[in-house]
Amino acid sequence: MLLKRFYEPKLAQASYLVGCPSTGEALIVDPNRDVLAYVQAAELEGLKVQHVTETHIHADFVSGSRELAHRTNARLYLSAAGGNDWQYDYAVSAGAVPLRDGTRFRVGKVEIEVLHVPGHTPEHLAFLVTDTSSASEAMGAFTGDFIFVGDVGRPDLLERAANVQGTMEESARQLFESLQRFRSFPDFLQIWPGHGAGSACGKALGAVPQSTLGYEKRFNWAFGVSDEADFVRMVLAGQPDPPRYFAKMKQINKSGPRLLGGNRPPARLPGAELAAALARGATVVDTRQAEEFKRGGVPGTINIPANRAFTAWAGSLLPYDEPFFLLTDASGGGLPDQLARELSGIGLDGLAGYFGPEAVETWRSTKGALQVIPDLTLSEVKDGLQTQQVTLLDVRGEDEWRSGHVPGSVNVPVARLGQQAGGLSNGRRIIVHCQTGARAAIAASVLKAKGLSDVGVFAGGYAEWTAAGQPRVTESSPAGN
Repeated sequence: MLLKRFYEPKLAQASYLVGCPSTGEALIVDPNRDVLAYVQAAELEGLKVQHVTETHIHADFVSGSRELAHRTNARLYLSAAGGNDWQYDYAVSAGAVPLRDGTRFRVGKVEIEVLHVPGHTPEHLAFLVTDTSSASEAMGAFTGDFIFVGDVGRPDLLERAANVQGTMEESARQLFESLQRFRSFPDFLQIWPGHGAGSACGKALGAVPQSTLGYEKRFNWAFGVSDEADFVRMVLAGQPDPPRYFAKMKQINKSGPRLLGGNRPPARLPGAELAAALARGATVVDTRQAEEFKRGGVPGTINIPANRAFTAWAGSLLPYDEPFFLLTDASGGGLPDQLARELSGIGLDGLAGYFGPEAVETWRSTKGALQVIPDLTLSEVKDGLQTQQVTLLDVRGEDEWRSGHVPGSVNVPVARLGQQAGGLSNGRRIIVHCQTGARAAIAASVLKAKGLSDVGVFAGGYAEWTAAGQPRVTESSPAGN
Protein backbone atom coordinates (compact mmCIF):
# COMPACT_ATOMS: atom_id res chain seq x y z
CA MET A 1 0.00 0.00 0.00
CA LEU A 2 1.12 3.52 -0.76
CA LEU A 3 0.01 6.48 1.36
CA LYS A 4 0.64 10.16 0.61
CA ARG A 5 -0.53 13.19 2.59
CA PHE A 6 -1.29 16.58 1.01
CA TYR A 7 -1.52 19.69 3.18
CA GLU A 8 -2.88 23.14 2.39
CA PRO A 9 -1.47 25.40 5.15
CA LYS A 10 -3.81 28.35 4.64
CA LEU A 11 -6.78 26.05 5.18
CA ALA A 12 -4.90 23.84 7.67
CA GLN A 13 -6.45 21.07 5.58
CA ALA A 14 -5.15 17.55 4.92
CA SER A 15 -6.13 15.18 2.14
CA TYR A 16 -4.74 11.79 1.26
CA LEU A 17 -3.84 9.43 -1.57
CA VAL A 18 -4.09 5.68 -0.98
CA GLY A 19 -2.58 3.59 -3.74
CA CYS A 20 -2.22 -0.06 -4.67
CA PRO A 21 0.92 -0.37 -6.82
CA SER A 22 0.08 -3.91 -7.92
CA THR A 23 -3.15 -2.82 -9.63
CA GLY A 24 -2.25 0.81 -10.35
CA GLU A 25 -5.34 2.19 -8.56
CA ALA A 26 -5.48 5.23 -6.32
CA LEU A 27 -8.10 6.64 -3.94
CA ILE A 28 -8.16 10.32 -2.96
CA VAL A 29 -9.75 11.18 0.40
CA ASP A 30 -11.07 14.72 1.09
CA PRO A 31 -9.57 16.47 -1.95
CA ASN A 32 -9.65 20.25 -2.13
CA ARG A 33 -10.39 22.12 -5.34
CA ASP A 34 -6.81 22.22 -6.65
CA VAL A 35 -7.24 18.74 -8.12
CA LEU A 36 -4.28 18.76 -10.51
CA ALA A 37 -1.96 18.09 -7.57
CA TYR A 38 -3.63 14.72 -6.96
CA VAL A 39 -3.54 13.68 -10.61
CA GLN A 40 0.15 14.55 -10.90
CA ALA A 41 1.06 12.82 -7.64
CA ALA A 42 -0.69 9.64 -8.74
CA GLU A 43 1.05 9.72 -12.11
CA LEU A 44 4.47 10.07 -10.45
CA GLU A 45 3.76 6.83 -8.57
CA GLY A 46 2.52 5.04 -11.68
CA LEU A 47 -1.06 5.15 -10.45
CA LYS A 48 -4.38 6.34 -11.84
CA VAL A 49 -7.03 8.04 -9.71
CA GLN A 50 -9.97 5.65 -9.93
CA HIS A 51 -11.72 6.35 -6.61
CA VAL A 52 -12.63 9.61 -4.86
CA THR A 53 -14.36 10.10 -1.51
CA GLU A 54 -14.76 12.51 1.39
CA THR A 55 -15.55 12.19 5.07
CA HIS A 56 -18.37 14.75 5.23
CA ILE A 57 -19.93 17.89 3.77
CA HIS A 58 -17.12 20.36 4.43
CA ALA A 59 -17.69 23.83 5.86
CA ASP A 60 -14.24 25.36 5.48
CA PHE A 61 -13.33 24.75 1.84
CA VAL A 62 -14.89 23.78 -1.46
CA SER A 63 -14.57 20.05 -1.97
CA GLY A 64 -12.68 18.87 -5.03
CA SER A 65 -14.36 15.46 -5.09
CA ARG A 66 -16.81 16.25 -7.87
CA GLU A 67 -14.16 18.03 -9.94
CA LEU A 68 -11.60 15.26 -9.53
CA ALA A 69 -14.05 12.44 -10.30
CA HIS A 70 -15.24 14.31 -13.39
CA ARG A 71 -11.72 15.00 -14.65
CA THR A 72 -10.36 11.47 -14.11
CA ASN A 73 -13.58 9.50 -14.71
CA ALA A 74 -13.10 8.03 -11.25
CA ARG A 75 -15.82 6.44 -9.15
CA LEU A 76 -17.24 8.87 -6.59
CA TYR A 77 -18.24 7.67 -3.11
CA LEU A 78 -20.40 9.94 -0.91
CA SER A 79 -22.03 9.55 2.49
CA ALA A 80 -25.68 8.56 2.59
CA ALA A 81 -25.63 8.04 6.35
CA GLY A 82 -26.92 11.34 7.68
CA GLY A 83 -30.61 11.15 6.86
CA ASN A 84 -32.51 12.93 4.09
CA ASP A 85 -31.59 16.42 5.26
CA TRP A 86 -27.88 15.69 4.92
CA GLN A 87 -27.70 13.91 1.58
CA TYR A 88 -25.55 15.29 -1.20
CA ASP A 89 -27.96 16.89 -3.67
CA TYR A 90 -25.79 15.99 -6.66
CA ALA A 91 -24.94 12.41 -5.65
CA VAL A 92 -27.42 10.70 -7.97
CA SER A 93 -26.64 12.83 -11.02
CA ALA A 94 -22.92 12.26 -10.45
CA GLY A 95 -23.42 8.51 -10.22
CA ALA A 96 -21.95 8.41 -6.71
CA VAL A 97 -21.81 5.19 -4.74
CA PRO A 98 -23.74 5.72 -1.46
CA LEU A 99 -21.74 5.00 1.69
CA ARG A 100 -23.28 3.84 4.96
CA ASP A 101 -21.99 2.29 8.14
CA GLY A 102 -20.36 -1.05 7.30
CA THR A 103 -19.96 -0.41 3.57
CA ARG A 104 -16.70 -1.83 2.20
CA PHE A 105 -14.95 -1.18 -1.09
CA ARG A 106 -11.56 -1.99 -2.58
CA VAL A 107 -8.69 0.02 -4.01
CA GLY A 108 -6.85 -2.90 -5.53
CA LYS A 109 -5.66 -4.94 -2.54
CA VAL A 110 -6.49 -2.17 -0.06
CA GLU A 111 -9.82 -2.55 1.70
CA ILE A 112 -11.76 0.48 2.93
CA GLU A 113 -14.39 -0.02 5.64
CA VAL A 114 -16.86 2.80 6.25
CA LEU A 115 -17.82 3.86 9.77
CA HIS A 116 -20.63 6.32 10.44
CA VAL A 117 -19.33 8.66 13.18
CA PRO A 118 -21.84 11.52 13.53
CA GLY A 119 -21.22 14.48 15.80
CA HIS A 120 -19.22 17.04 13.89
CA THR A 121 -21.89 16.65 11.19
CA PRO A 122 -24.78 14.16 10.90
CA GLU A 123 -23.37 12.43 7.80
CA HIS A 124 -19.73 12.23 8.94
CA LEU A 125 -17.77 9.08 8.05
CA ALA A 126 -14.41 7.61 9.01
CA PHE A 127 -12.55 5.12 6.85
CA LEU A 128 -10.66 2.12 8.21
CA VAL A 129 -7.81 1.10 5.88
CA THR A 130 -6.51 -2.48 5.65
CA ASP A 131 -3.63 -3.52 3.38
CA THR A 132 -4.90 -7.03 2.66
CA SER A 133 -1.68 -7.99 0.87
CA SER A 134 0.08 -8.18 4.24
CA ALA A 135 -2.49 -7.79 7.03
CA SER A 136 -5.95 -8.79 8.19
CA GLU A 137 -6.51 -5.79 10.48
CA ALA A 138 -6.80 -2.10 9.74
CA MET A 139 -3.57 -0.10 9.84
CA GLY A 140 -5.22 3.28 10.29
CA ALA A 141 -8.27 5.44 9.88
CA PHE A 142 -9.02 8.61 7.96
CA THR A 143 -10.97 10.49 10.62
CA GLY A 144 -11.75 13.74 8.79
CA ASP A 145 -13.11 16.26 11.29
CA PHE A 146 -14.00 13.60 13.88
CA ILE A 147 -10.74 12.91 15.74
CA PHE A 148 -7.80 15.29 15.46
CA VAL A 149 -4.41 15.16 17.12
CA GLY A 150 -5.23 16.35 20.65
CA ASP A 151 -8.82 17.41 19.93
CA VAL A 152 -12.12 16.46 18.31
CA GLY A 153 -14.32 18.16 15.75
CA ARG A 154 -16.62 20.87 16.99
CA PRO A 155 -20.32 19.91 17.06
CA ASP A 156 -21.68 23.46 17.01
CA LEU A 157 -21.11 24.43 13.37
CA LEU A 158 -24.52 23.37 12.07
CA GLU A 159 -26.16 25.76 14.50
CA ARG A 160 -23.63 28.59 14.64
CA ALA A 161 -22.48 28.61 11.00
CA ALA A 162 -25.29 26.99 8.99
CA ASN A 163 -28.07 28.33 11.29
CA VAL A 164 -29.68 24.91 11.86
CA GLN A 165 -31.13 25.79 15.23
CA GLY A 166 -31.24 23.39 18.16
CA THR A 167 -28.55 21.01 16.89
CA MET A 168 -25.51 21.78 19.07
CA GLU A 169 -26.26 19.64 22.11
CA GLU A 170 -27.64 16.72 20.13
CA SER A 171 -24.56 16.77 17.88
CA ALA A 172 -22.32 16.86 20.95
CA ARG A 173 -24.07 13.78 22.34
CA GLN A 174 -23.63 12.00 19.01
CA LEU A 175 -19.95 12.93 19.02
CA PHE A 176 -19.58 11.43 22.51
CA GLU A 177 -21.17 8.17 21.32
CA SER A 178 -18.92 8.05 18.26
CA LEU A 179 -15.86 8.42 20.49
CA GLN A 180 -17.04 5.58 22.71
CA ARG A 181 -17.33 3.39 19.65
CA PHE A 182 -13.77 4.20 18.64
CA ARG A 183 -12.45 3.15 22.05
CA SER A 184 -12.92 -0.49 21.02
CA PHE A 185 -10.36 -0.30 18.23
CA PRO A 186 -6.74 -1.33 18.91
CA ASP A 187 -4.28 1.22 20.22
CA PHE A 188 -1.94 0.75 17.24
CA LEU A 189 -4.56 2.17 14.85
CA GLN A 190 -3.05 5.22 13.16
CA ILE A 191 -5.15 8.39 13.07
CA TRP A 192 -4.97 10.44 9.87
CA PRO A 193 -7.04 13.59 10.52
CA GLY A 194 -8.49 16.08 8.07
CA HIS A 195 -7.01 19.19 9.69
CA GLY A 196 -4.03 20.47 11.62
CA ALA A 197 -3.26 23.39 13.89
CA GLY A 198 -4.97 26.61 12.86
CA SER A 199 -8.21 25.10 11.60
CA ALA A 200 -11.47 26.58 12.86
CA CYS A 201 -13.02 23.09 12.90
CA GLY A 202 -11.78 22.50 16.45
CA LYS A 203 -10.55 24.42 19.51
CA ALA A 204 -6.97 23.24 19.98
CA LEU A 205 -5.77 21.02 17.16
CA GLY A 206 -2.22 19.69 17.35
CA ALA A 207 0.40 20.51 14.75
CA VAL A 208 1.69 16.92 14.47
CA PRO A 209 0.35 15.47 11.19
CA GLN A 210 -0.83 12.11 12.56
CA SER A 211 -1.20 10.11 15.74
CA THR A 212 -2.32 6.74 17.05
CA LEU A 213 -5.56 5.89 18.75
CA GLY A 214 -3.64 4.70 21.81
CA TYR A 215 -1.88 8.03 22.15
CA GLU A 216 -5.14 9.93 21.76
CA LYS A 217 -6.82 7.75 24.39
CA ARG A 218 -4.09 8.75 26.82
CA PHE A 219 -3.67 12.44 25.98
CA ASN A 220 -6.63 13.76 23.97
CA TRP A 221 -8.91 15.56 26.43
CA ALA A 222 -12.06 14.19 24.79
CA PHE A 223 -11.17 10.57 25.56
CA GLY A 224 -10.55 11.54 29.17
CA VAL A 225 -14.18 12.53 29.78
CA SER A 226 -16.36 9.56 30.72
CA ASP A 227 -19.59 11.38 31.53
CA GLU A 228 -21.75 12.43 28.58
CA ALA A 229 -23.12 15.57 30.22
CA ASP A 230 -19.62 16.73 31.15
CA PHE A 231 -18.45 16.08 27.61
CA VAL A 232 -21.30 18.08 26.08
CA ARG A 233 -20.55 21.02 28.34
CA MET A 234 -16.81 20.90 27.71
CA VAL A 235 -16.89 20.42 23.95
CA LEU A 236 -19.26 23.34 23.44
CA ALA A 237 -17.45 25.71 25.82
CA GLY A 238 -15.06 28.24 24.33
CA GLN A 239 -15.56 27.37 20.69
CA PRO A 240 -14.37 30.32 18.58
CA ASP A 241 -16.70 32.22 16.28
CA PRO A 242 -16.95 30.25 13.02
CA PRO A 243 -15.77 32.15 9.94
CA ARG A 244 -18.64 33.83 8.16
CA TYR A 245 -18.12 31.93 4.91
CA PHE A 246 -18.64 28.48 6.50
CA ALA A 247 -22.38 28.59 5.80
CA LYS A 248 -21.67 29.26 2.14
CA MET A 249 -19.26 26.32 1.96
CA LYS A 250 -21.89 23.98 3.37
CA GLN A 251 -24.35 25.12 0.74
CA ILE A 252 -21.87 24.79 -2.14
CA ASN A 253 -20.63 21.36 -1.10
CA LYS A 254 -24.09 19.96 -0.47
CA SER A 255 -25.58 21.15 -3.75
CA GLY A 256 -22.46 20.35 -5.79
CA PRO A 257 -19.48 22.61 -6.51
CA ARG A 258 -19.32 24.20 -9.93
CA LEU A 259 -17.04 22.30 -12.30
CA LEU A 260 -14.02 24.42 -13.21
CA GLY A 261 -12.47 22.37 -15.99
CA GLY A 262 -8.95 23.70 -15.28
CA ASN A 263 -7.12 26.65 -13.74
CA ARG A 264 -7.48 29.97 -15.53
CA PRO A 265 -4.96 32.64 -14.46
CA PRO A 266 -6.44 36.06 -13.67
CA ALA A 267 -5.95 38.89 -16.16
CA ARG A 268 -3.69 41.81 -15.31
CA LEU A 269 -5.57 45.07 -15.87
CA PRO A 270 -4.22 48.54 -16.73
CA GLY A 271 -3.71 50.72 -13.66
CA ALA A 272 -5.96 53.41 -15.12
CA GLU A 273 -8.96 51.05 -14.82
CA LEU A 274 -8.74 50.96 -11.02
CA ALA A 275 -10.57 54.27 -10.63
CA ALA A 276 -13.39 53.09 -12.88
CA ALA A 277 -13.79 49.85 -10.93
CA LEU A 278 -14.06 51.74 -7.64
CA ALA A 279 -16.43 54.31 -9.15
CA ARG A 280 -18.94 51.62 -10.06
CA GLY A 281 -18.81 50.18 -6.55
CA ALA A 282 -16.67 47.11 -7.19
CA THR A 283 -14.77 45.52 -4.32
CA VAL A 284 -11.01 45.95 -4.70
CA VAL A 285 -8.69 44.13 -2.28
CA ASP A 286 -5.25 45.58 -1.65
CA THR A 287 -3.11 42.54 -0.76
CA ARG A 288 -0.08 44.50 0.46
CA GLN A 289 1.02 44.16 4.06
CA ALA A 290 -0.90 46.26 6.58
CA GLU A 291 1.88 48.72 7.41
CA GLU A 292 2.36 49.59 3.74
CA PHE A 293 -1.39 49.99 3.21
CA LYS A 294 -1.80 52.22 6.27
CA ARG A 295 0.97 54.51 4.97
CA GLY A 296 -0.78 54.96 1.65
CA GLY A 297 -3.82 53.12 0.35
CA VAL A 298 -6.16 53.90 -2.51
CA PRO A 299 -9.44 55.26 -1.08
CA GLY A 300 -12.26 52.75 -1.42
CA THR A 301 -10.05 49.63 -1.36
CA ILE A 302 -9.95 47.20 1.53
CA ASN A 303 -6.78 45.64 2.85
CA ILE A 304 -6.43 41.85 3.24
CA PRO A 305 -2.70 41.09 3.35
CA ALA A 306 -1.47 38.12 1.32
CA ASN A 307 -0.39 36.07 4.30
CA ARG A 308 -1.48 32.86 6.02
CA ALA A 309 -4.82 34.38 7.05
CA PHE A 310 -5.71 35.73 3.59
CA THR A 311 -8.17 32.95 2.72
CA ALA A 312 -10.10 33.15 5.97
CA TRP A 313 -10.60 36.93 5.78
CA ALA A 314 -11.38 36.86 2.08
CA GLY A 315 -14.17 34.35 2.74
CA SER A 316 -15.63 36.62 5.41
CA LEU A 317 -15.36 39.95 3.57
CA LEU A 318 -15.58 39.38 -0.19
CA PRO A 319 -18.81 39.02 -2.17
CA TYR A 320 -19.83 35.60 -3.47
CA ASP A 321 -22.38 36.98 -5.92
CA GLU A 322 -20.50 39.71 -7.80
CA PRO A 323 -17.08 40.37 -9.38
CA PHE A 324 -14.14 41.69 -7.36
CA PHE A 325 -10.52 42.67 -8.04
CA LEU A 326 -7.10 42.37 -6.42
CA LEU A 327 -4.42 45.04 -6.09
CA THR A 328 -1.02 43.40 -5.60
CA ASP A 329 2.59 44.41 -5.12
CA ALA A 330 3.91 41.64 -7.37
CA SER A 331 5.29 42.72 -10.72
CA GLY A 332 4.76 39.27 -12.23
CA GLY A 333 1.81 36.88 -12.27
CA GLY A 334 2.99 34.41 -9.63
CA LEU A 335 1.32 35.93 -6.58
CA PRO A 336 -2.02 36.72 -8.29
CA ASP A 337 -2.14 33.16 -9.67
CA GLN A 338 -1.57 31.75 -6.21
CA LEU A 339 -4.19 33.98 -4.62
CA ALA A 340 -6.67 33.10 -7.36
CA ARG A 341 -6.28 29.40 -6.55
CA GLU A 342 -6.73 30.09 -2.85
CA LEU A 343 -9.88 32.12 -3.49
CA SER A 344 -11.25 29.39 -5.73
CA GLY A 345 -10.58 26.93 -2.93
CA ILE A 346 -13.28 28.62 -0.84
CA GLY A 347 -15.66 29.19 -3.75
CA LEU A 348 -14.77 32.81 -4.52
CA ASP A 349 -14.84 32.44 -8.29
CA GLY A 350 -15.67 36.08 -9.04
CA LEU A 351 -12.10 37.35 -9.42
CA ALA A 352 -12.38 39.60 -12.48
CA GLY A 353 -8.69 40.54 -12.71
CA TYR A 354 -5.90 42.20 -10.79
CA PHE A 355 -3.96 45.45 -10.74
CA GLY A 356 -0.21 45.66 -10.30
CA PRO A 357 1.65 48.15 -8.09
CA GLU A 358 1.65 50.79 -10.81
CA ALA A 359 -2.08 51.26 -10.22
CA VAL A 360 -1.31 52.98 -6.91
CA GLU A 361 0.97 55.50 -8.61
CA THR A 362 -1.56 56.00 -11.39
CA TRP A 363 -4.19 56.84 -8.80
CA ARG A 364 -1.85 59.23 -7.01
CA SER A 365 -0.97 61.08 -10.21
CA THR A 366 -4.54 61.37 -11.50
CA LYS A 367 -6.75 61.45 -8.39
CA GLY A 368 -4.57 63.00 -5.71
CA ALA A 369 -3.32 61.90 -2.34
CA LEU A 370 -3.57 58.41 -0.97
CA GLN A 371 -5.35 57.77 2.32
CA VAL A 372 -3.37 57.28 5.51
CA ILE A 373 -4.61 55.36 8.55
CA PRO A 374 -2.69 56.52 11.63
CA ASP A 375 -1.39 54.26 14.38
CA LEU A 376 -2.30 55.54 17.84
CA THR A 377 -0.51 55.00 21.12
CA LEU A 378 -1.86 53.67 24.38
CA SER A 379 -1.70 57.16 25.82
CA GLU A 380 -3.74 58.59 22.96
CA VAL A 381 -6.36 55.86 23.41
CA LYS A 382 -6.64 56.59 27.14
CA ASP A 383 -6.94 60.32 26.53
CA GLY A 384 -9.65 59.85 23.92
CA LEU A 385 -11.69 57.62 26.22
CA GLN A 386 -11.35 59.97 29.17
CA THR A 387 -12.55 62.98 27.16
CA GLN A 388 -15.22 60.87 25.38
CA GLN A 389 -13.95 62.08 22.02
CA VAL A 390 -13.47 58.64 20.46
CA THR A 391 -15.29 55.37 19.85
CA LEU A 392 -12.97 52.52 20.77
CA LEU A 393 -13.97 49.64 18.50
CA ASP A 394 -12.94 46.12 19.51
CA VAL A 395 -13.09 43.84 16.44
CA ARG A 396 -12.19 40.58 18.18
CA GLY A 397 -14.63 37.68 18.35
CA GLU A 398 -17.50 37.65 20.82
CA ASP A 399 -15.87 35.00 23.02
CA GLU A 400 -12.69 37.06 23.24
CA TRP A 401 -14.74 40.15 24.06
CA ARG A 402 -16.64 38.40 26.85
CA SER A 403 -13.43 37.09 28.40
CA GLY A 404 -12.10 40.64 28.79
CA HIS A 405 -12.30 44.05 27.11
CA VAL A 406 -11.48 47.72 27.56
CA PRO A 407 -14.14 49.59 29.56
CA GLY A 408 -16.23 51.78 27.27
CA SER A 409 -15.26 49.96 24.08
CA VAL A 410 -17.74 48.63 21.51
CA ASN A 411 -17.54 45.13 20.03
CA VAL A 412 -18.21 44.40 16.35
CA PRO A 413 -16.21 41.42 14.97
CA VAL A 414 -14.38 42.13 11.70
CA ALA A 415 -16.62 39.91 9.59
CA ARG A 416 -19.72 41.90 10.61
CA LEU A 417 -18.35 45.37 9.94
CA GLY A 418 -19.66 45.48 6.40
CA GLN A 419 -23.21 45.27 7.71
CA GLN A 420 -22.79 47.35 10.89
CA ALA A 421 -20.37 50.11 9.88
CA GLY A 422 -23.18 52.64 9.41
CA GLY A 423 -24.17 52.41 13.04
CA LEU A 424 -20.70 53.50 14.15
CA SER A 425 -20.90 56.90 12.47
CA ASN A 426 -21.50 59.20 15.45
CA GLY A 427 -19.18 62.09 14.68
CA ARG A 428 -16.36 60.77 16.86
CA ARG A 429 -12.99 59.46 15.76
CA ILE A 430 -13.06 55.65 15.61
CA ILE A 431 -10.05 53.85 17.07
CA VAL A 432 -9.95 50.21 16.06
CA HIS A 433 -8.18 47.50 18.02
CA CYS A 434 -8.04 43.72 18.31
CA GLN A 435 -5.63 41.53 20.26
CA THR A 436 -2.33 42.46 18.61
CA GLY A 437 -3.19 44.60 15.58
CA ALA A 438 -3.61 42.36 12.54
CA ARG A 439 -7.41 42.26 12.51
CA ALA A 440 -7.63 45.93 13.45
CA ALA A 441 -5.79 46.98 10.28
CA ILE A 442 -8.20 44.98 8.10
CA ALA A 443 -11.19 46.39 9.99
CA ALA A 444 -9.96 49.98 9.62
CA SER A 445 -9.70 49.53 5.86
CA VAL A 446 -13.29 48.23 5.74
CA LEU A 447 -14.53 51.25 7.69
CA LYS A 448 -12.67 53.64 5.41
CA ALA A 449 -14.09 51.91 2.33
CA LYS A 450 -17.57 52.34 3.86
CA GLY A 451 -17.04 56.10 3.98
CA LEU A 452 -16.00 56.69 7.60
CA SER A 453 -13.27 59.28 7.38
CA ASP A 454 -11.72 59.64 10.85
CA VAL A 455 -10.38 56.15 11.60
CA GLY A 456 -7.20 55.14 13.42
CA VAL A 457 -5.65 51.90 14.68
CA PHE A 458 -4.46 51.03 18.19
CA ALA A 459 -1.86 48.58 16.94
CA GLY A 460 -0.86 47.36 20.40
CA GLY A 461 -4.40 46.22 20.97
CA TYR A 462 -5.83 44.49 23.97
CA ALA A 463 -2.51 42.72 24.60
CA GLU A 464 -0.72 46.04 25.19
CA TRP A 465 -3.64 47.41 27.20
CA THR A 466 -3.58 44.48 29.65
CA ALA A 467 0.22 44.31 29.77
CA ALA A 468 0.21 47.94 30.91
CA GLY A 469 -2.10 47.05 33.80
CA GLN A 470 -5.03 49.07 32.50
CA PRO A 471 -8.58 48.35 33.77
CA ARG A 472 -10.62 45.77 31.93
CA VAL A 473 -14.11 44.33 32.01
CA THR A 474 -14.79 40.59 32.13
CA GLU A 475 -17.93 38.53 32.57
CA SER A 476 -16.93 37.79 36.16
CA SER A 477 -16.13 41.44 36.96
CA PRO A 478 -18.51 43.64 34.97
CA ALA A 479 -17.43 46.82 36.74
CA GLY A 480 -13.74 46.45 35.87
CA ASN A 481 -10.75 45.07 37.72
